[in-house]
Amino acid sequence: MRAESFIAKRLYFSPKGGKEASRPAIKIALAGIIIGVAVMILTLCIVVGFKQTITQKIAGFGAHIQVTSFENNNTYELSAIEVTDSLMEQLASIPHIRSAHRFLTKPGILKTDDAFRGIVLKGTSYWDYFDDNLLCGTVPRTEQQVLVSKQLADWLHLQVDSSFYCYFVGERLSVRKLCVSGIYTTGFGEFDGLFVLGQEQTVRRLNGWSDSLASGIELLVDDWTYLDETADRVYFATVNNPQEDGTVYCTQTIGQLNPQIFAWLDLLDMNVIVIILLMLCVSGFNIVSGLIILILDSVGLIGMLKAMGATNRFVRRVFITQAAMLVGKGMLWGNVIGLALALLQYLTHWIPLDAATYYVSYVPMAFPVWGLVLLNAGTMALSVFILLAPSAIVTKISPAKVLQFG
Repeated sequence: MRAESFIAKRLYFSPKGGKEASRPAIKIALAGIIIGVAVMILTLCIVVGFKQTITQKIAGFGAHIQVTSFENNNTYELSAIEVTDSLMEQLASIPHIRSAHRFLTKPGILKTDDAFRGIVLKGTSYWDYFDDNLLCGTVPRTEQQVLVSKQLADWLHLQVDSSFYCYFVGERLSVRKLCVSGIYTTGFGEFDGLFVLGQEQTVRRLNGWSDSLASGIELLVDDWTYLDETADRVYFATVNNPQEDGTVYCTQTIGQLNPQIFAWLDLLDMNVIVIILLMLCVSGFNIVSGLIILILDSVGLIGMLKAMGATNRFVRRVFITQAAMLVGKGMLWGNVIGLALALLQYLTHWIPLDAATYYVSYVPMAFPVWGLVLLNAGTMALSVFILLAPSAIVTKISPAKVLQFG
């Protein structure tokens, strides 16, 4: 063990270390570090949780990547594209594609005895997301069954097994009597209030399309970090294979389909940066004040070490090491408190939110391992760097004066 580390540990762990006047100040500095680290950890967990939860909700309705006709003009009355089994197999074989499925959409008007509402009937074979968000009932098993959101059910006074008529306007007016097989909720009002989910064949019959036609293809990826790369692969796999009628495939990612929502999520990243910088400033102030107190509290020791031949550099390392131990203790307790609160919220959802404003009914939590590791490593490195400047006070202490007046 190096001599400066040995001295620093003896000072730090000594039960008599520190004068009565300096102990409260050291405790306040330690508390500031603990609170700063805990707040930074909670901020990171909350923002990553928000982004993951919102992304999952949007992907549940529209997947990570969509392939549609290039002629569509951002409406839900999508032009038909040829979706052959060979094309589906080709897309499913692209690296990082978790699943690929067809979907069909048809705008219409849902009417009950006392209310009506404009909706989009979506035919799909992918039910995993809605299975996880079912409040009651089951996913559709027949062409006459559909899944409606709790928001629509409340507006139109529907419940499981309720029947209603849906009107669709195309080349001719079509009417279908449908039955509610289940009610779901995601908290994402923009989609919950719009989509009614049914079987592919239900919408296919309404559109009069053959089995090889669909409104588009929805693709889910297994790793979000490869989304753009995977979308490029999908683009090159489809753009060079136009349909016989000249229709060109259009590939869009979830971010391109919902730019306003992802712009809002990007603003959260800026909030994280601001909060972390503020907490680092507060923690840095506490660290500097703590080091200064440690040095002033040990002036006699500094004079004695210098009188015995210790260099300024040696003495500075003693107090930097001691202060680093204080920072380490603060970071340890900050991690324990921050992660404990995050885990408590993750398990119990005890802090609620207004789902109409935030798209979720509780504060979501995530635990990005590498993000937490980098946060702690960066905080420790920055703290040690900050300690270099105030430790220069050691060089101003004269051993002769200390011993003369000590």
